[in-house]
Amino acid sequence: MFAALRHRDFRLLWAGLLLSFTGSYMQAAAMLWHVSLLVPDDRRALALGLVGLARIGPILLFSLVSGVAADALNRRTLMLVTQATMAVLAGVLAILTLRGLTAVWHIYALAACSSAAGAFDLPARQALLPSLVPRADLPNAISLNTIAVQSASVAGPALGGLMIATTNLGWVYAANALSFLFVIGALALMKGQGISHMSDMTSRGNFSLSAAADGLRFVFRAPLIRSTMLLDFFATFFSSATALLPIFAQDVLHVGARGYGWLYAAPAAGALAASAVMIRAVDLIEPRGQVLIAAVMVYGAATVAFGLSTIFWLTFACLAITGAADTVSTVFRNLIRQLETPDALRGRMTGVNMVFFMGGPQLGELEAGLVANWFGPIVSVVTGGLGCLAATTWVAARTPALRAYTARGSRLEPPDVMTKADDA
Repeated sequence: MFAALRHRDFRLLWAGLLLSFTGSYMQAAAMLWHVSLLVPDDRRALALGLVGLARIGPILLFSLVSGVAADALNRRTLMLVTQATMAVLAGVLAILTLRGLTAVWHIYALAACSSAAGAFDLPARQALLPSLVPRADLPNAISLNTIAVQSASVAGPALGGLMIATTNLGWVYAANALSFLFVIGALALMKGQGISHMSDMTSRGNFSLSAAADGLRFVFRAPLIRSTMLLDFFATFFSSATALLPIFAQDVLHVGARGYGWLYAAPAAGALAASAVMIRAVDLIEPRGQVLIAAVMVYGAATVAFGLSTIFWLTFACLAITGAADTVSTVFRNLIRQLETPDALRGRMTGVNMVFFMGGPQLGELEAGLVANWFGPIVSVVTGGLGCLAATTWVAARTPALRAYTARGSRLEPPDVMTKADDA
């Protein structure tokens, strides 16, 4: 059940990321609440949506470069730099807030800078993962990583909500700054197991435009990779209602900061339960493509129900279902991409994918804020869920290889792509 944790370097990184993710989710919840306090009521929805815009800009700017960097440079060293940078930025935000921050643009600017560092961190982290465990343990490692993320996204917002209600927001940001030290410590303690190939210059990619183009060509010529990225983007673009949770907590459900913390954590609560099941189930599920598509459809339907609900516990349940469905789809999306991508291209594949799976929710927050500003939060969430259902239906209909994908791969996948996957 925990086969991947037998490997020392993976175990160190997993534990460090679990603690760091907890701090990051605390800060994410706190930033939205902070923005909602600093702007007038008639501009809250738009101001909350702009947080997503501030985060997506650096991702779009650096995604291809960061992917090439993850394939050309030492991935562990790159992570040390990015983690330290994000720790410093969280510390700056903490100091500004404790000294009485009143301008919302400081939050936008620091969110953008942190997103830029994260744009280089994620490809390095995801490309490093398959080199820390044997191929046979990769599905288990991906499931355990999902559990770490979802456990943190339950604990982080809940703890953040409690701290928001009882202390200065600056201490939430300070806690996040400290949490990065656990990942830095884990990276420093790694003995190099599983990453020795990165010291071999012949196995590194070239830091060049042609290397970035190679990554783009691989992604868009592989139907399985391309379709999972499109599902990532459309589902999260249309159903990203997280930015509107302060409005639902304050104006629709009237539950205050504590209730907001629980609502923010609700998707992760469902995701954590689904992650525990997926540790064992991932190797037993045969029609992986069909289950992936069904999970995204459930995600969209639960989003519609969330938008229509005016009862706190019903809203919590709907959000929990979105988290559970998203976890199932995330595990299979990541597994398909990792198994179907050669190691030499993993960083670039992740860099391209970052535009889709991070760009979707961030642009989705802006879209949700704009629609909510014009038509109200309920219309924004409901139409977003319906858009998710429509987009998923379109992607599934256009990609027979995804519908046919099983635990043994897809018989409809082009031979050259499958050969590259086998070589990985």
